[in-house]
This record gives sequence, structure tokens and C-alpha cells, in this order.
Amino acid sequence: MNKGFTLIEMVTAVAIFAVLAATLTGFFVSAVQSQQKTLASQELIDNISYSLEYLSRALRMAKKDIDGDCITAKNNYQATRSGAGIKFKNYQGNCQEFFVEGGKLKETKNGITNDLTPPSLEIISFSITGSESWGQGQNTQPKVTLLVEARGKSQKPEVRPLIKIQTMISQRNLNVTY
Repeated sequence: MNKGFTLIEMVTAVAIFAVLAATLTGFFVSAVQSQQKTLASQELIDNISYSLEYLSRALRMAKKDIDGDCITAKNNYQATRSGAGIKFKNYQGNCQEFFVEGGKLKETKNGITNDLTPPSLEIISFSITGSESWGQGQNTQPKVTLLVEARGKSQKPEVRPLIKIQTMISQRNLNVTY
């Protein structure tokens, strides 16, 4: 009696193995792509959170410019760059500005401009509102509302996360009339 496999049995076994291998490979590729998207999103969130926290801290500690040597006298903040920037006198008495240029959030302090966002992040839009509480004659808490839309930069279009963040920052010191 011959105990071997027939050609049909061999082809069937190879076909079943190929289907299983293709299915498992598909699951593996899908899992790797999902992980890449998750890591890219987490990197974007980490970077934009750091930048916004730095900006928020500076805006919260800003001082009213009584003399007008940085911005309009007796104001807390001044919008710049058609609403894509904000200038103020910081807690150390220096003139400071945050703005977006070339897809990067930047800071100018003491005449030196620095990028606040890494090359792996692109700022798509950046708007600042709340100017009605920035001027003189108000007895309210000065506040700034920031709306930021950012995207991660990647070689692969499917791994470019997009995030929109809106936050409101109030100044620590009351906006008293001088």
C-alpha cells in the first residue's frame, strides 16, 4: 500500500496555508499602520501641548504696559500679524511676541526669534481673539482665546495626524484702570 499524498491533497494544503499566511500578513500590516498613526498622533499632541503650555504661561504672567514702550500704552496685549500674533510686556518687563510664520510657532523675546515647534509639526492656522478685554478702562480679567490647527509632517500621507485646539488664557493680574 502506498502511503504518500496525492497532488490534489498537496495543492489544497498549500492553498490553505497561503490563505492563512495572507490573512495573518494583512492583520500584521494593519496593526503596524495603526501603531504608526497612533505614535504620530501622540508626538503631535506632545509637541503642541508643550508649545501651548509655554505660550499660556507667558500670557498669564504678562504685565500691563503702562508706559507704552512695548505696545499701546495701558494695554495688556496687542494683536499683530493680522491676528496671527500677539505682543505683550512679560513679567520681567521685556517685550515678547508669539506668532506663526512659515508653518512654525515662533517667539521673539529680547530681539531674538526662536521656533517653538519642531520640524515634525506644521501649524496650519493660528488665531487669537479676546482683544475686547485687553485695553484700558476695563475692570475685568484680561483673557486671550487661542485657536490652533496643526498637522504632523510625515513622508506618508496616511500618517499625518491633524489636531485642532482651542484654549482660553486669563491674565493673572486684574486689569485695573490706571
